[in-house]
Amino acid sequence: MSWTHQSISRRRALAAGTGLAAGALLPHGRALAAAEAYTNPVIWQDFADIDVIRVGDTYYASASTMHYSPGAPVLRSYDLVNWEIAGHSVPVLDFGAKYDLNGARGYVRGIWASSLAYRPSNRTFYWLGQIDFARTYIYTATAVEGPWNRLTTISTPYYDAGLLVDSDDTLYVAYGNTTISVAQLSPDGRSQVRTQEVFRTPSSVGTLEGARFYKINGQYYIFLTRPANGQYILKSSGGPFGPYTMRQVLLDLRGPIPGGGVPHQGGLVRTQSGAWYYLAFVDAYPGGRMPALAPVTWTADGWPVVQLVNGAWGASYPRPAVPAPPRQVTPMTGVDTFDGTTLKPRWEWNHNPDPTKWSVGDGLTLRTATVTQDLYWARNTLTHRIQGPTSTATVQLDHSAMRDGDRTGLALLRDSSAWIGVKRDGGVTRVVMVTGLTMDTSWNTTHTGYEVASAPLSGGRVWLRANADIRPGAPRPGTFSYSTDGTTFTRLGPAFSMGNDWRFFMGYRFALFNHATQALGGAVRVTRFELSTP
Repeated sequence: MSWTHQSISRRRALAAGTGLAAGALLPHGRALAAAEAYTNPVIWQDFADIDVIRVGDTYYASASTMHYSPGAPVLRSYDLVNWEIAGHSVPVLDFGAKYDLNGARGYVRGIWASSLAYRPSNRTFYWLGQIDFARTYIYTATAVEGPWNRLTTISTPYYDAGLLVDSDDTLYVAYGNTTISVAQLSPDGRSQVRTQEVFRTPSSVGTLEGARFYKINGQYYIFLTRPANGQYILKSSGGPFGPYTMRQVLLDLRGPIPGGGVPHQGGLVRTQSGAWYYLAFVDAYPGGRMPALAPVTWTADGWPVVQLVNGAWGASYPRPAVPAPPRQVTPMTGVDTFDGTTLKPRWEWNHNPDPTKWSVGDGLTLRTATVTQDLYWARNTLTHRIQGPTSTATVQLDHSAMRDGDRTGLALLRDSSAWIGVKRDGGVTRVVMVTGLTMDTSWNTTHTGYEVASAPLSGGRVWLRANADIRPGAPRPGTFSYSTDGTTFTRLGPAFSMGNDWRFFMGYRFALFNHATQALGGAVRVTRFELSTP
């Protein structure tokens, strides 16, 4: 993904619904039994800039998270179709105070397109990514659940990098925007030995970025995206430093999500039986960028071809032929009662949290961590991806320990936001809907929101509910309701229109928050969170 690149082609691609790439066609006349087919997107949640690998019989994928913490989630699958969130490669965004909401903010910075690799020689996973165009960080772990630890910092910022562990155990990195370079790392992976420009994108193509680096049948490949409507590949028979020749993989290809964009910027992976697949993402705002999977074949002279259905990326394909999974993966929806001693990996904070102001075990306790009128400045806001195409989040909230001036609730969070929650002022407690929270395109707050509906609230508990329609192609509604008994819900306020502009990159999320407007000291407890689909 690109911070500065806002090309006309990207804007067009987000609305693209026509066009096709050169590719082989799968048979589309025969009906596939449900057990024989999968549907796209394989994950209808926001996971972009995907890198995908296989280690033994297990598949792993990494994704961008920008300013959310922990960063760089690692997903796990046994069949490339059903995925779970296993952990995060970057435990905390310790790249400056702005990631703590301490005097500055890191919105739309942080974890961009990065790389995940596995090194068999030391049985170690590697995550590599550049931060703020300043430097590159490498983290390692022997299990994707963690612990992940920082191995090194490299002064060269490897933009949109792909990490390759070569067959002789040498580490290489492909990176760059338009000008593509390859770096060789030291044997311990801690420093750069060499870097060299290997390809300059022709002006007829425009921008190429999002590198993924492979060695296949003795040849080197750099897989590159043209934001946000194309995918290209470079091939070298002369070694990792080239020379490389280029071929188009897809351009303006109709995607599998109605109203969504062109599948692009993902990775190639080979199954145990030798079949190849491309796991890409589809721009599908307001929800974000959704992973989609397609089979790939190879030409006799060594170029990949995406298999099409009726001239498009298929909405359905035959399932990959893989061994039976050892277990079912953990669903990305369902109930969380915040038991145990840590948050489950489905959760990410808006910027780094203050660890002294939250706890789990007997529910999730959120103590006020910030005195502010602006939710975008409030620390310890906990977020959860929205499940598409529509889903509902329901929260059971104990608000009995709130203090005057406190604000708590459930938000639909992005650069334009709204929320349902509880306000306590002058000893009076109300349930309210607030809308009109907005940022400009530099991610500065332009409005802190205004109350559009309210109702009196007695007792110490309330159930809050947000329903989100994240089908792409147009602004979509989010609605809010509340209950005092957990059974009968009352709609509160008008529908909120979720915008579908791509420039914030991350899609809308459900968000749990509790902040003060007068003084710290209050707290709330979330005893249950449920994400459900129709």
